[in-house]
Amino acid sequence: ISVAHVDRPRQGLDSRLFTTDSAALVSRPDVDIVVELMGGIDPARELILTALRSGKSVVTANKALLAERWDELREHALNGKLYYEASVMAGTPVIGPMSTVLRASTFTRLQAVLNGTCNYILTRMQSAGLPYETVFEEARQLGYLEADPTLAVGGIDASHKLAILAAIAFGTRPTFDAVEIEGIERVSIDDIRRAADMGYRIKLLGVAQMTARGLEQRMSPCLVPCDSPLGQLEGGTNMVVIEGDAVGQLVLRGPGAGEGPTASAVLS
Repeated sequence: ISVAHVDRPRQGLDSRLFTTDSAALVSRPDVDIVVELMGGIDPARELILTALRSGKSVVTANKALLAERWDELREHALNGKLYYEASVMAGTPVIGPMSTVLRASTFTRLQAVLNGTCNYILTRMQSAGLPYETVFEEARQLGYLEADPTLAVGGIDASHKLAILAAIAFGTRPTFDAVEIEGIERVSIDDIRRAADMGYRIKLLGVAQMTARGLEQRMSPCLVPCDSPLGQLEGGTNMVVIEGDAVGQLVLRGPGAGEGPTASAVLS
């Protein structure tokens, strides 16, 4: 197991299992499966490519790498196998069903709330009547924000996931650079109240659909009816609403992050 700090206490695990030399670990001939949970583009990219080139199977939860370096990964995945269910919605299965049992249906539109931190902030603003700055700091203290909070509140994290799902739904490759992105930083408590007065809630909503101009992908704060499945979504829960010609509308809902849900997807 390659880690950043080998001296950090880890209950129930033999300290001799740990190393800081990731490159040596993925190159070992007695390793058949590599599990990458580092996140980010580098050094995860080169480590995964090394494993794939040597015919190893790779399990990853790295949404940024998949969304931004897909072509490079797929080129080398022919020698091994690449599994990435955990990259979107953690333990809530969405990539598997869309890639297999739902393939008989032609997808027409995809709508999704894919970042639990943003959903927590927006629902907390509404339920407590608190301004964005106050709830943002509350989320930080609760440990909901990453070292770079703009990945969440700026819509980047959710857009990585949307690009992956859109590629599966519409038979393309992930094109993160084509996603129109707007985060929730400018949503005010007045916006929340005005939306509620009209019977709506504000969600950071990802939408992907095929149009005459090609694949349209956008991630932005949107008004959704309060009584809709998306409007009733609370806290850190994620949701994907899939529309297809044969299946109509399907709703997949569940935890989009967390140790247990992510571990479930990785182990499966």
